Amino acid sequence: MSTTQAMGLGHFLEQTDAVGMTLFLILLAMSVASWTVIVSKILRARRANQTSAEFLARFQNSNSIDDLKALIADHPDARSQIAAHALSAATYSRIAPGSGLIDSESPSELVSRALQQAIDEEAARQEYGQTLLASVASSAPFVGLFGTVWGIYHALIGIGMSGQSSLDQVAGPVGEALIMTALGLAVAIPAALAYNAFQRQARLYSGRLERFAHDLFVLISTGSKPR
Repeated sequence: MSTTQAMGLGHFLEQTDAVGMTLFLILLAMSVASWTVIVSKILRARRANQTSAEFLARFQNSNSIDDLKALIADHPDARSQIAAHALSAATYSRIAPGSGLIDSESPSELVSRALQQAIDEEAARQEYGQTLLASVASSAPFVGLFGTVWGIYHALIGIGMSGQSSLDQVAGPVGEALIMTALGLAVAIPAALAYNAFQRQARLYSGRLERFAHDLFVLISTGSKPR
């Protein structure tokens, strides 16, 4: 077997020291963590889209508070939680008038506040895993680059000690060290793409929740929805 054929990631890991192996394991952990977040968020989004479609289909046919209460009981969806918060605020404004400072607000203000708080909480839940993806996307290339620099340093030390400086002797070890940079990019690129995609999805989702909250507010306030 030739020297070129023997080179590769396996050979690099066999020859590297504790620092190089630690950096490789860090990149591996970053990759596993980011893909775990990506897959879990995709699966959660699919389930949420299915339940939301069912909820909205029934919500469009709801023309009374009683219909809304039945819908909330039947569909444990994010929108049903928002509706439950709004109904609780509306109920409180009717049964406990003038019992505290908060009651200086009108019932519509209490419902609006409850809706906005519920939407903010749901938006915060949508941020799950985003910090990890952003961290991996920004740091993985530098971890790989550090591994490359460390590998090249040891490769040059080995070449200097052997006294052989031909192209064959230099290209192999240096090329193996560059694998770490490639690994860093392979970890960072999916995380960056997923982060951007999920951020866009979160913005669109927040907009849909705002529109739903408007229709919900009208239903709670007037007993009917705009057509």
